[in-house]
Amino acid sequence: MANYISEYYNKLQTMQKEVVDKQQENIEKVGKLFAETIKNSGTLWAFGASHAGILAEELFYRTGGLALINPLFSPTLMLNTRPATVTSQMERLNGFGNVILNGSAAKAGDTILLHSVSGRNTVSIDMAIAAKEKGMNVVVITNMAYTKDVTSRHPSGKNLYEFADILIDNHGEFEDSSMLLDGMNQKIAPTSSVVGCMIVNMIVISTVDNLLKLGIEPPVFRSANVDGGDEANKVIFEKYKANIHYM
Repeated sequence: MANYISEYYNKLQTMQKEVVDKQQENIEKVGKLFAETIKNSGTLWAFGASHAGILAEELFYRTGGLALINPLFSPTLMLNTRPATVTSQMERLNGFGNVILNGSAAKAGDTILLHSVSGRNTVSIDMAIAAKEKGMNVVVITNMAYTKDVTSRHPSGKNLYEFADILIDNHGEFEDSSMLLDGMNQKIAPTSSVVGCMIVNMIVISTVDNLLKLGIEPPVFRSANVDGGDEANKVIFEKYKANIHYM
């Protein structure tokens, strides 16, 4: 009998190793860019629609995380929307990414991380274009095996990766799901969340390393569930209030 659980585990390990072997240089570039953005009093932003937004949540307001990463959330792109199919409609709506970004405090010199597995939907591409028009740095995490095999839904005819200043491939499979069980014709078990969370935490590690090299104390959250955690975090909120836009 096939050991599907072990097979999935092995697939994830293979993808994670490929990321370390082939994407580490770009991950380190992003860490340096994030640190330089902080040094220059810029703001860090993160966005993804629907499940792609899990990476923005992973980076945002959590123990051991950088306090300066601001998520761009829109209720109609999050999976507590009912019906959930609205999220698919909204991420294809032309101009919506501009509305989201222009409704934030984003400005020239800031850096935005955009995550889209297929890289074909309008909202992330609109946001990348709007960010470039503002003079922001654009970092993209996507699945290159997937995005190069689908057409863009954006009027430009381009997919998200084509607007990246720094591009990171998550080394996933086409359609993201990875396991085809006997008796099925549709794969299950996506990989982008597991591998993507690893990638963004590697970016945080690299950023903190670069901040330390620049002589800057990294603004890293302590757990709110340990004694003194709330007090330590309040110091960060006050010191960096000009670059924290989620409070």
